[in-house]
Amino acid sequence: MPNFANPFNANVDRKINKRELIQAIRLDIAGELEAIYLYEAHVQATDDALARTVLQDIANEEKQHVGELMTLLRHLDPLEASLFLDGENEVKEMMEDLGIESDRNPESTIGSLKK
Repeated sequence: MPNFANPFNANVDRKINKRELIQAIRLDIAGELEAIYLYEAHVQATDDALARTVLQDIANEEKQHVGELMTLLRHLDPLEASLFLDGENEVKEMMEDLGIESDRNPESTIGSLKK
Protein backbone atom coordinates (compact mmCIF):
# COMPACT_ATOMS: atom_id res chain seq x y z
CA MET A 1 0.00 0.00 0.00
CA PRO A 2 1.13 3.58 -0.52
CA ASN A 3 3.50 5.13 1.99
CA PHE A 4 2.75 8.83 1.60
CA ALA A 5 3.16 9.83 5.24
CA ASN A 6 6.81 10.69 4.64
CA PRO A 7 7.13 12.89 1.53
CA PHE A 8 10.85 12.06 1.33
CA ASN A 9 10.42 8.29 1.60
CA ALA A 10 11.63 7.52 -1.93
CA ASN A 11 14.33 10.19 -2.10
CA VAL A 12 17.92 9.04 -2.40
CA ASP A 13 20.59 11.42 -1.12
CA ARG A 14 23.13 10.34 -3.76
CA LYS A 15 23.37 8.90 -7.24
CA ILE A 16 22.85 5.14 -7.11
CA ASN A 17 25.17 2.67 -8.80
CA LYS A 18 24.09 0.24 -11.50
CA ARG A 19 23.55 -2.66 -9.08
CA GLU A 20 21.32 -0.48 -6.89
CA LEU A 21 19.44 0.75 -9.96
CA ILE A 22 18.75 -2.84 -11.02
CA GLN A 23 17.43 -3.58 -7.53
CA ALA A 24 15.26 -0.44 -7.65
CA ILE A 25 13.83 -1.43 -11.05
CA ARG A 26 12.89 -4.84 -9.62
CA LEU A 27 11.05 -3.09 -6.79
CA ASP A 28 9.31 -0.84 -9.33
CA ILE A 29 8.16 -3.95 -11.21
CA ALA A 30 6.81 -5.42 -7.97
CA GLY A 31 4.88 -2.19 -7.35
CA GLU A 32 3.36 -2.29 -10.83
CA LEU A 33 2.35 -5.94 -10.37
CA GLU A 34 0.71 -5.08 -7.05
CA ALA A 35 -1.19 -2.22 -8.70
CA ILE A 36 -2.42 -4.59 -11.43
CA TYR A 37 -3.62 -7.02 -8.77
CA LEU A 38 -5.51 -4.29 -6.91
CA TYR A 39 -7.15 -2.70 -9.95
CA GLU A 40 -8.25 -6.06 -11.34
CA ALA A 41 -9.60 -7.09 -7.93
CA HIS A 42 -11.73 -3.95 -8.01
CA VAL A 43 -12.89 -4.78 -11.54
CA GLN A 44 -14.00 -8.20 -10.35
CA ALA A 45 -15.72 -6.71 -7.31
CA THR A 46 -18.14 -4.39 -9.08
CA ASP A 47 -20.89 -4.60 -11.66
CA ASP A 48 -20.66 -0.87 -12.49
CA ALA A 49 -19.77 -0.80 -16.21
CA LEU A 50 -17.96 2.53 -16.14
CA ALA A 51 -15.91 1.64 -13.07
CA ARG A 52 -14.98 -1.72 -14.61
CA THR A 53 -13.95 -0.06 -17.88
CA VAL A 54 -11.84 2.65 -16.25
CA LEU A 55 -10.19 0.31 -13.74
CA GLN A 56 -9.35 -2.28 -16.41
CA ASP A 57 -7.87 0.44 -18.60
CA ILE A 58 -5.67 1.57 -15.72
CA ALA A 59 -4.64 -2.05 -15.00
CA ASN A 60 -3.69 -2.44 -18.66
CA GLU A 61 -1.54 0.71 -18.47
CA GLU A 62 0.24 -0.80 -15.45
CA LYS A 63 0.90 -3.92 -17.54
CA GLN A 64 2.53 -1.67 -20.15
CA HIS A 65 4.70 -0.22 -17.39
CA VAL A 66 5.80 -3.74 -16.45
CA GLY A 67 6.83 -4.29 -20.07
CA GLU A 68 8.79 -1.04 -20.11
CA LEU A 69 10.52 -1.82 -16.83
CA MET A 70 11.31 -5.40 -17.88
CA THR A 71 12.87 -4.08 -21.09
CA LEU A 72 14.95 -1.65 -19.06
CA LEU A 73 15.95 -4.41 -16.63
CA ARG A 74 17.01 -6.67 -19.50
CA HIS A 75 19.13 -3.84 -20.88
CA LEU A 76 20.77 -3.11 -17.54
CA ASP A 77 21.42 -6.78 -16.65
CA PRO A 78 22.10 -8.99 -19.70
CA LEU A 79 22.72 -12.04 -17.47
CA GLU A 80 19.27 -11.69 -15.94
CA ALA A 81 17.85 -11.24 -19.43
CA SER A 82 19.38 -14.55 -20.50
CA LEU A 83 17.92 -16.26 -17.42
CA PHE A 84 14.47 -14.88 -18.26
CA LEU A 85 14.86 -16.26 -21.77
CA ASP A 86 15.92 -19.65 -20.39
CA GLY A 87 12.76 -19.76 -18.27
CA GLU A 88 10.60 -18.72 -21.20
CA ASN A 89 12.12 -21.45 -23.35
CA GLU A 90 11.52 -24.08 -20.65
CA VAL A 91 7.81 -23.26 -20.59
CA LYS A 92 7.63 -23.26 -24.39
CA GLU A 93 9.19 -26.75 -24.40
CA MET A 94 6.62 -27.92 -21.85
CA MET A 95 3.84 -26.43 -23.97
CA GLU A 96 5.17 -28.22 -27.02
CA ASP A 97 5.36 -31.51 -25.10
CA LEU A 98 1.71 -31.03 -24.09
CA GLY A 99 0.62 -30.04 -27.60
CA ILE A 100 -0.33 -26.52 -26.51
CA GLU A 101 -0.14 -23.82 -29.17
CA SER A 102 2.02 -20.89 -28.08
CA ASP A 103 -0.33 -18.40 -29.76
CA ARG A 104 -3.20 -19.49 -27.51
CA ASN A 105 -5.80 -16.87 -26.73
CA PRO A 106 -4.53 -14.95 -23.66
CA GLU A 107 -8.16 -14.37 -22.64
CA SER A 108 -8.78 -18.09 -22.21
CA THR A 109 -9.26 -19.36 -18.68
CA ILE A 110 -9.75 -22.57 -16.77
CA GLY A 111 -12.95 -21.32 -15.18
CA SER A 112 -14.42 -18.88 -12.71
CA LEU A 113 -13.03 -18.54 -9.22
CA LYS A 114 -16.33 -16.99 -8.08
CA LYS A 115 -18.33 -20.20 -8.37
